[in-house]
Amino acid sequence: MKYELPPLPYAYDALEPYIDARTMEIHYTKHHQTYVNKLNEALATAPPEIADKPLEELLRGIDQVPESIRTAVRNHGGGHSNHSFFWTIMGPAAGQSAASGTAGTAGAAAGNMPDEKSKIAGAITQTFGGLKQFQAEFNKAAAGVFGSGWAWLVLDENGKLAITTTANQDSPLMRAQKPVIGLDVWEHAYYLKYQNKRPDYIDAWWNVVNWKAVNDRFGE
Repeated sequence: MKYELPPLPYAYDALEPYIDARTMEIHYTKHHQTYVNKLNEALATAPPEIADKPLEELLRGIDQVPESIRTAVRNHGGGHSNHSFFWTIMGPAAGQSAASGTAGTAGAAAGNMPDEKSKIAGAITQTFGGLKQFQAEFNKAAAGVFGSGWAWLVLDENGKLAITTTANQDSPLMRAQKPVIGLDVWEHAYYLKYQNKRPDYIDAWWNVVNWKAVNDRFGE
């Protein structure tokens, strides 16, 4: 199975001013494309029972991937999976509600938040005590990633919402978890605009979270 770069669902400048167009272009066409290329290179040497597996299955069974290509599949397969997910949970309609898709209060200090009547909002409130509490915990986890990695809201192996982080391009799928929200905190995701101020990037990012897409994914 040969993997391809998925279409970006919006223009490079669609997430301005929170994520700049140049960062989006480089992130998508250079970084993500490289993960796709390197994954295909690794799988070209694999037996069909490995090469023809869907990526999600490969990542869930990473320990069963041949040792000779395991690191490449972990890094580049994880990078392809993580970024393909990342693009879909963002959008230019800041403030879009999870329930109705109508505009909300984009640009508030906490960024846009889901409709309080949506399934994802109810589950977040039940687990974390409220949307603001969740956001604060998620921000702390994202800011605390040492070096390169991701912050996630996942459904864990017991079907419960949890905040977690992964190093480098590791995927929650490798831990039998299902990603619901994911934030790339590699420097290439924000350095052109925010330099070393990762917390500023994290705060700004909430303005482009597409809560309708998140709610739909959670409903699946």
